[in-house]
Amino acid sequence: MSVHALYVTAAYGITAVVLAGLVAWILLDQRARKRELAELEASGVRRRSDKAVKS
Repeated sequence: MSVHALYVTAAYGITAVVLAGLVAWILLDQRARKRELAELEASGVRRRSDKAVKS
């Protein structure tokens, strides 16, 4: 394998690892934010956009 092919393979490998890490970070953060939101809603805190419809 030439030096150039090794460089390109390493670049693709590093990029794949970084992208996988970012996706994992986003998914873990999403789970944490959903958990926090559920805890807030369970304690009675509501969103301003969640107003009761007046009839």
